[in-house]
Order: sequence, then structure tokens, then C-alpha cells
Amino acid sequence: MKKLVLSLMFVAGVLTACNKENNKNEEDMTKLELTQEWDKVFPLSDKVNHQKVTFETQYGLILAADLYTPKDAQGKMAALAVSGPFGATKEQSSGLYAMRMAERGFVALAFDPSFTGESSGEPRRTASPDINTEDFMAAVDFLSGLENVDAEKIGIIGICGWGGIALNAAAADTRIKATVASTMYDMTRVSGNGYFDSEDKEESRHAAREAMAKQRLADPMAMAGGVVDPLPADAPQFVKDYYDYYKTERGYHKRSGNSNDGWRAIGTQAYTNARFLYYTNEIRSAVLVMHGEKAHSRYFGEDAYKYMVEGKPAAGIKPNPVPENKQLLIIPGASHCDLYDGGYTELVGKGEPKNLIPWDTLAEFFTKYLK
Repeated sequence: MKKLVLSLMFVAGVLTACNKENNKNEEDMTKLELTQEWDKVFPLSDKVNHQKVTFETQYGLILAADLYTPKDAQGKMAALAVSGPFGATKEQSSGLYAMRMAERGFVALAFDPSFTGESSGEPRRTASPDINTEDFMAAVDFLSGLENVDAEKIGIIGICGWGGIALNAAAADTRIKATVASTMYDMTRVSGNGYFDSEDKEESRHAAREAMAKQRLADPMAMAGGVVDPLPADAPQFVKDYYDYYKTERGYHKRSGNSNDGWRAIGTQAYTNARFLYYTNEIRSAVLVMHGEKAHSRYFGEDAYKYMVEGKPAAGIKPNPVPENKQLLIIPGASHCDLYDGGYTELVGKGEPKNLIPWDTLAEFFTKYLK
């Protein structure tokens, strides 16, 4: 009996300690240190109101976001959740997209994904196909609960790597009534197959898996580095474009992984064996895939659109049941990074703005399908 009492006391002590630690973690998670001053790479529009907000995902992570609303707006409005590019923060491209859409009458939420920016999650700069898809769905949860939002009129925008994630979220969540994938990457495809599928073979994937396994043992917390700096003279044009956005005054931000030390070296390991777009041929809601004519990543968007509409009948994958609300928009003369902020005629964001993002076209798309 004495041994049983001692055992029960030990278990109770362990549970108490665990509960205290869990409570401590919960408290820490709800106390994000949000920067209150305006620190975006773009000026605040005088047509919108802005506030910092947080919301929780189903994984218990707390995400930090910027909420933009039209000034003098009344009643319930359509709303948009925006994220991307992959490795960026809400102070960069996603915030600009959200603000521009708020200027056009939408409630718009630009959020930092889990493990990045001002959002919670350890270790930092880690990616997960499940958690990142949930990030978008949790943003829809948050918007649905706002008094000034019509929960039946919610869409999403995914930029660059978050374009593929946005399509995955749209395939999973029927509350998402309209989706824009801008200058999209399919991060699972490039992680498993390399650029242009040049490493789409078992031998290459096996070598990559072995290298990742060794990295986990050597230093699982090592960072892989952001955009290459200094920029090699012989760098491909798309790398020069990334440098011009992320590493110069045009788009540099101190919390952006791409602008600084990048992702954890093993941070995207789970992406290599996952595929985002498997069920996108079953998306019934509206989708606009927007890409630049000169973007190195254009094939991601074109292939995603084709599969989404046509399926793969030869493999028994049926065409989309609602193809009429799917669109592919190719922007003449635009590179990949031109669709981050519209682009400039000179490097380092100088010269004249090219204004290559068709904001009014995006607004028309969402107005049409969020009704």
C-alpha cells in the first residue's frame, strides 16, 4: 500500500510538472512580441485602416498578422487572407497585396506563417505541408469570426511558394470561395524533383535524403542561408531578381528569412515526400492562376492550371467538374519578382514603377466570385 501511495504521488508530481510546463508554453505562445510601429517595405495607404492581430491554428500555434480594412467601410464585407512568398514576411509582398485589396473594398489579412516572422513556433523557419496548409485555414477561421466580415465571402491569395499552398488549402477547405495563386511555386514539386524536374529520379532523391539525414545528425539547427550574398557575377537572371528584391532597400526586411539566413537546412525535409496539388482537379470554387511571361517559375503555374482543369485522364484522374471558373492569366513582360511589388525599370527598386500587378483585375475576380 505504501508503495502504491508513493507511486501515485510520483505520478501526480509528474503530471503537475507537465501541466505547469504546458501552461507556461501556452502563456508564452499568447505573448507574441509584435512590432507596433510601421516597418513595412511599402508606405501605408491613406485609404485603409491597419491593426496588428493574432490568431491560433489547430496546431496550437499563434500567428501574427496585419489586418487592413477600407476606411469608412460599413456593413459586412468580403475578406481575403494573404501569405507569401515562401521565406518572406507580411512586411513584404503579402502585406502590399493585402493593403491594395483593402483599398478596393476588401477586409484583408496578411499573416506570417507558423515558425516565421512574428508568429510562434520553434524551431524557427521550419516548413510543414500540413501546418502551412492549416495556416491558411486558420486565417479563414479568424476572418469568419470578425463582425465586419461575411463568412460566406472569403478568399485567399498565395504568392510564390504560398501559391501552391493556397491551392492545397482551396482543395481542402470549401469555405474558401475564391483563390489567387500569384507567381506560384509548387514547393513540394521543386523540393522533390529540382528545378524543371531535372532531378526527378530515384538516384537524385536518394542522394538528397542521405545528405539530409547526415545534416540532422551533424547540426539539425543549422541555417541554409537566404538569397545568395554577395551576388556572383554569373548568377542566373532569376537569382539576380531575387537579390534585387530581398537584399536591397527595395524589399529587405530584418525578419525575412530570404533577406537573411534563410530556412533551417532540414526545414523543408517534409516537403520532398509530399505533393500539394493532388486533389486540385476537384476544386469547385473559383481559381485565378497569375504568372509572369518571363518568370523562370512560369511552368509551375501553367502546369498547376492545366492539371486543375484537365486532370490526368490517362491516369484515371478526372477533369475538374467546374472548369468554367478557373483562369490562367499571363502578365506580358513580367518576371517572377515583378509580381512581388509590380517591378521597377531599374535595379534596387529605382527608376519608374512598372506596375505589373493588375490590382483591379484581382478585385474584379474576387468581386465576381465572392458574392
